[in-house]
Amino acid sequence: MAENNQNKRIVAILLRGLIGINTDIRDTLRMLNLQKKFSASIVEDTPVTKGMLHKCKDYITYGEISVETEKELNEKRPTTKKFYSLHPPRGGFERNGTKKSFVEKGSLGYRGEKINELVKKML
Repeated sequence: MAENNQNKRIVAILLRGLIGINTDIRDTLRMLNLQKKFSASIVEDTPVTKGMLHKCKDYITYGEISVETEKELNEKRPTTKKFYSLHPPRGGFERNGTKKSFVEKGSLGYRGEKINELVKKML
């Protein structure tokens, strides 16, 4: 089971702005290389990064990225930086926008494999 988690990679996308947020959350976002709206960062799946992602769940969306989507992201958005700059999603966000969690038909928080659909809409 531990070997399975080493190969997994998680993509995190910042969906809300940084104005007026707690400094602890801002520092955590900086550690995740998310400093601008619609920027994405790919991190390893470890307990430490999962805790950081859970702490920022009200400002980001995240999930496991597939190999195909990661390859497409590197082809369409080649970068020398530690993050990717994306467009807003074509067709818009889910029904309740960026105010509610993914479980409540919004866009924020953990979304699992469905993050791949959002990344493809934002390329």
